[in-house]
Amino acid sequence: PRPQQGGGRARRHGGLPGPSPSLDGASSLGSDYSDLPLKADHPARPCWTCPDGTIYLEAFHSLYAKAYDFLVAISEPVARPEYLHEYKLTPYSLYAAVATNIDTESIVRVLDRFSKNQLPKGVADFVRECTRRYGKAKLVLKSNRYHVESEHPEVLRELLRDDLISQARVSTDESAGGGDGTNKQQDGKDKDGFVVHTKAEEMEENLRILREMDGDSSDDDEDGEGGKSKKAAAATTVSFVIKAESVEVVKRRAIDLDYPLMEEYDFRNDSANPDVPMDLKPHTRIRRYQERSLSKVRAFIILDRRLRCAEGLLSVLTDVHTQFQMFGNGRARSGIIVLPCGAGKTLTGVTAAQTIKKSVVCLCTNAVSVLQWKYQFQLWTTIPDENICVFTSDRKEDLVPGRPVVLITTYTMMSFSGRRSDKAQEVMESIRGREWGLLLMDEVHVVPAQMFRRVIGTVKAHCRLGVDGDAHLNFLIGPKLYEANWMDLTTQGYLANVQCVEVWCPMTGPFMREYLMANSGRMKQQLYVMNPSKLRATEFLVKFHEERGDKIIVFSDLVYSLKLYAAMLKRPMIYGETSERERQQILGVFRTSE
Repeated sequence: PRPQQGGGRARRHGGLPGPSPSLDGASSLGSDYSDLPLKADHPARPCWTCPDGTIYLEAFHSLYAKAYDFLVAISEPVARPEYLHEYKLTPYSLYAAVATNIDTESIVRVLDRFSKNQLPKGVADFVRECTRRYGKAKLVLKSNRYHVESEHPEVLRELLRDDLISQARVSTDESAGGGDGTNKQQDGKDKDGFVVHTKAEEMEENLRILREMDGDSSDDDEDGEGGKSKKAAAATTVSFVIKAESVEVVKRRAIDLDYPLMEEYDFRNDSANPDVPMDLKPHTRIRRYQERSLSKVRAFIILDRRLRCAEGLLSVLTDVHTQFQMFGNGRARSGIIVLPCGAGKTLTGVTAAQTIKKSVVCLCTNAVSVLQWKYQFQLWTTIPDENICVFTSDRKEDLVPGRPVVLITTYTMMSFSGRRSDKAQEVMESIRGREWGLLLMDEVHVVPAQMFRRVIGTVKAHCRLGVDGDAHLNFLIGPKLYEANWMDLTTQGYLANVQCVEVWCPMTGPFMREYLMANSGRMKQQLYVMNPSKLRATEFLVKFHEERGDKIIVFSDLVYSLKLYAAMLKRPMIYGETSERERQQILGVFRTSE
């Protein structure tokens, strides 16, 4: 069963007062919020923030794009019709926000500035309570050693009070022997035996963006260049090393202690795993929303600073770019990128793999998708043929030891627990024995959770990325990193305008008589699917659109009816028993025919 959003924390802090719409579409539009105190300049602001954590966004507002980017980072969408969107603050959505480097006070301040009404105190308290511990600790893999890292030493001390976590810690002397020789940060030890990292590089990048947004590099404000450098030099994190075999135990205990560990992969400093020789081809063009989903972090501490001015709200908010990231400061974060069908999920995944440049396992739903992903890697990148492998029931290509590869396979092949052929078993042993940089997962919403757990246990991957139209597996993969609205992409010309027409076909007399007398749902389904009126309507529509030169696909829920329709219309068909070769041939003709 699908777990409740927010897990145990939702019960701990009790949620917000008032109606609580669920994420399956239930809405609180029937509530009365007429007594909410409005701000004097409320027409210039795009959102209504209600005491129960529901947020309404005016999709026709001039600040819609900026507010939308912020809301999908901190809340869950409930309903997004054409003119008015509804979102809901939940514990897990706030954890996802913190996981993408949006700090607590930034969420409160930016939400207040976007809100037409005074931000309810209960909402601000809810945000602070949910994010008090979220994002305070990270699980980072550097030079093949797992580090539990935090900017707050007291957090690590509290974690180490737990017996299981304390037992999983590598001793100070042992961890010192395996230092991160390629790490550019300045490391040392403190009195607790924690490794101290200086974050000068990350802070300088944030400050550079700040100067860029301000339009100059002057040092006449209170944070002059000298002050900035001092602040950058003072920013530090502390960490301790844990045993690789105890990672799952530590993650579970950290969740129980209300310190869920964000998972990051320091791939740029990973010298133990060779790079895949793969770059994007010159003709590859990443769309704006795809780039945003993978973009480098633009810190919300900057957003805070710019929004503290009460004057010039409109111009300030228009200049702000709230970008959500898989990548930040040379590290990759696990999570889900939610894009609608046809929005280029495949290219987004290919770009993520090319950015990390480490060995990749790409999981698909079927053999046809495997070949499509292979084609996309070859189309958009310069990866050599010997560095891309396919593992399906029909094709089992060898993994050469020491050669970095992109392995494309199916969920079924990876999770199968029965007896395998000798060749398949050999490939599986090679997969288990390797260290993979990225586990790239397509269409994760169709994968049962138990199968997904078996796959994660098989593939030792530093980073997991799901590209999908649904974020419901975030409890297994990681937080939602980005979500695009299909209506916006359609308006911007990225997706085709869809015209949906429903044709009602009267059931013929004999079929209706049998339908009313049928005792089983299966029989009723066969009768309404095979309704002769429906067949005649289908035949008319196929001929009508063929005369216009349109491409046509006819779907059916029943294999029997599919075979009958294909025979009567004299058209090819694809179903479960169709061989991979025949599928590719039919799809190739469909794509290229006039």
